[in-house]
Amino acid sequence: MALNAKTDPNYVPKRINGKFAPGWSGNPGGSLEATRRSFNKDFLLALAADFKKHGAAAIEKVRKTQPAAYMKICALLVPREMKVEHAGRVKAMTDEQIEGAIAAIEAWMAARMAGEGGKVIEGEAEVVPSLPAPARPTKAS
Repeated sequence: MALNAKTDPNYVPKRINGKFAPGWSGNPGGSLEATRRSFNKDFLLALAADFKKHGAAAIEKVRKTQPAAYMKICALLVPREMKVEHAGRVKAMTDEQIEGAIAAIEAWMAARMAGEGGKVIEGEAEVVPSLPAPARPTKAS
């Protein structure tokens, strides 16, 4: 038997004129985002507590028994994009260090060129006279 105002004197409708009645939620299941945040928080707290108890031993066991899984976990912990900041290291270098770096770069380039068969293209740029600009079309009146 359905409850309504005729059968139950304490009955309060869920909606009154299209609006939710006082005490009735428009979202009885709650917020999905809040539920997800709560679950994530509880999970991470439980994981942290378990790690404090068994963390080092579990890592060692995985490293010994499943090295591929161990390496995958290590790789997942490294950020995909690393931000590199310029620290002005060249300015801090001495003249000898700069000369050594230049020599190392030249040696690297020479080795690279030798590996490519020493392909060097020599030539001179040809100066081409500029062409006159095309005439603009005139408006027909």
